[in-house]
Amino acid sequence: MAVAVENAKAGLDPMFNPDWFLTDEQKQLREQLIEICEKEIRPRAAQNDRELIFPRESLEALGPFLGLTLPKEWGGLGQGHAMLVATTETIARYGCASTAMCFTMHMGAVEALRLTATEWQIENVLKKVVSDKMIGTLSYSDPETGSHFWYPISSGARKVEGGYEVLKKSSWTTSGGFADWYVLQTTSPEFKAYSDLTCWLVFNDEVESGHAEWDAMGLRGNQSGSLLLDWKLLPEERMVGAVGDGAWSNDEAVDPFFLISSSACWNGISLGAIDICIQHTTRKVHKDVGMRVCDYPTIQDSVGEAIIDTNAVRCMDYSIAAAMDAVTDNGQRQLEQSEYARGNYLHWLWQLKFAAAKNCGLVVDEMLHSTGGTAYKKSPLELERFVRDGKAGWVMGPTNEVLRQFVGKTALLGMESLDYWNQVVNERSIKNETKKMTPEQKKALAEELLAEAAQG
Repeated sequence: MAVAVENAKAGLDPMFNPDWFLTDEQKQLREQLIEICEKEIRPRAAQNDRELIFPRESLEALGPFLGLTLPKEWGGLGQGHAMLVATTETIARYGCASTAMCFTMHMGAVEALRLTATEWQIENVLKKVVSDKMIGTLSYSDPETGSHFWYPISSGARKVEGGYEVLKKSSWTTSGGFADWYVLQTTSPEFKAYSDLTCWLVFNDEVESGHAEWDAMGLRGNQSGSLLLDWKLLPEERMVGAVGDGAWSNDEAVDPFFLISSSACWNGISLGAIDICIQHTTRKVHKDVGMRVCDYPTIQDSVGEAIIDTNAVRCMDYSIAAAMDAVTDNGQRQLEQSEYARGNYLHWLWQLKFAAAKNCGLVVDEMLHSTGGTAYKKSPLELERFVRDGKAGWVMGPTNEVLRQFVGKTALLGMESLDYWNQVVNERSIKNETKKMTPEQKKALAEELLAEAAQG
């Protein structure tokens, strides 16, 4: 543990931090958080990774940071998006990437609930997040649609006496089985189209979870497994928002908070790897030539490029956070139903997640090469764990393959071509396909369509 704490204190000079994005209060909060990471989180990281331990103690050690964006009168810190970026980045860099990812999902759940929170939800959950250390998470994935998690087709809800019966099958739920509460998304009662989605608040004792299923290359403490809510009866107060506004909630709270915070996690991993490389190469001496490893120009080139590329993505993250702070009064303004503020930056957030995840994968590899065989071992340097954790960014949904196609398609064909909620009819494709049909096939198709239209 002593070595881990010492490693957390050294590394890249603070002059490389883009601190102009933060206020003096936020810089002080970051210093407090670094101390928590050094004393409470980093010392547990290796064991959590090795033994697949959910980082409950590390999350609880965050204390008031669990309510980072909640109003101060609710026990929160009253901070906005820029401080969220700084917080997640710091946890991943100085503490533990698994903890940073669980924190990301926790904050996503906090904001998804707060977006439309009722008095009951405020009193029974949001005001207890800090005081009772109530860890939340999101459950949006679907076993049938993979990383296209905005299509929860293996789900449903139906109105019954006393509330709603809700079915949710999730393929991946970070903190699943360990979180105290969940915000999950299903198709709406009387579901009509993919954008007709509804969100729900459920508690840990109401779900079945595969909390022992997670055994992956990296982020081994985040315990992402399957989750099932099997037509559970939920009272009216458990609906998050209104029937059918799940698409708005997804675009305005869930996606912005997940993308901006998870990108900060990948940036934090990149910075942590750079820190370790600097620590090792400035101390390791080749006595035969009287040179430290850091004295070689190739190492200087490698570290320099890693810093430049990482800071480019960091500035992008902070810049988008600042833009979202500007339209939400630093995250504290209560939005009207269906009002878009953060959601207007989704196309920037897609670019950000792609850039941060791609850069992280490249940086951890390069820092491993620069640090050599010592770092390749499961040694006190810890770089080997940072390499494995950093590989998660590319494949975490929306995957980088999905995101680069989103960006390219919208740039070339317009935002409507993306058809995010499966509502836009591609008439050109229909005409092209029907040209191939025989008169008999066209007649059969017409009769089928008329029958469907008659049914409403």
